[in-house]
Amino acid sequence: MSEHPPAIASAGTFALGRWQVRRIGYGAMQLSGDNVFGPPRDRDEALRVLRAAVEGGVNHIDTAQYYGPGIVNELIREALHPYPGDLAIVSKVAARRDETGAVLPFDEPHQLRQGIEENLAALGTDRLAAVNLRMVDRTAAPGKRFDAQLAALVQARDEGLIDGIGLSNISREHLLRAVEQTQIVCVQNLFNLADQHSLDVLEECTDRGIAFVPFCPLGWPRGVQNRILTNPALTELGKRMGATPAQIALGRLLDLAPEILLIPGTSVLTHLTENLHTASVRFDEASRKELDREFPAPNRRA
Repeated sequence: MSEHPPAIASAGTFALGRWQVRRIGYGAMQLSGDNVFGPPRDRDEALRVLRAAVEGGVNHIDTAQYYGPGIVNELIREALHPYPGDLAIVSKVAARRDETGAVLPFDEPHQLRQGIEENLAALGTDRLAAVNLRMVDRTAAPGKRFDAQLAALVQARDEGLIDGIGLSNISREHLLRAVEQTQIVCVQNLFNLADQHSLDVLEECTDRGIAFVPFCPLGWPRGVQNRILTNPALTELGKRMGATPAQIALGRLLDLAPEILLIPGTSVLTHLTENLHTASVRFDEASRKELDREFPAPNRRA
């Protein structure tokens, strides 16, 4: 191990429940095959990326048993087990894949418990740092079914299978109902420069000191990502700041709030290195205003 601190250390850390994690983590979804189904095209490269992420200072990895399915968790286990003591592995439940690769709901309370146990078995661990309850429809009003789903995760936490409970693809109403019942350690929603519709959820998280973890932080689908990364203003700003467009886009998310934890994913070592050095990007008020003009947020609070 190098005596020098990893590049991502300059981004600082934030609490994910009882875990203190660096603000740049790693999202493992892209390690599976096309459409997050089947094995990766280059298994050896996938293993190298995982090991390089941890060697580069990452101590927060996001995964799910339905990535593959099972493929990504098996890769994580092969690459990193036995796990470093400070490595927070976070998964999610409430979905499964069929034999064609379709994503189907798997969100009855007993299915959520099954999903947690399958993650633990595949990863070769007896405890996860957190598990996110992923909602199929974030526009659906939370009710008794949501309460029952939460109760299943509370039971798993109380039995020691998980350290914390998270929520994914939710509305602010889901979050408000959840925190009335239990501690929520993280929220994982779609959020990037071009899609800030979860701004109200982010703001609620910042008010409550809850980690907010944007998924698809560089945009999704591919057309949205291209619109971000080829934006002329962003490209020019990157040239002035000595950073790539991706680093500018990710760095601006880090800059929005200390509660934001990034989990950019990649299956390529060069992209991993680029992502880990995002922490070196620093914004002033002029650059923030420039990006805000290009990517205006809905209903931003004063």
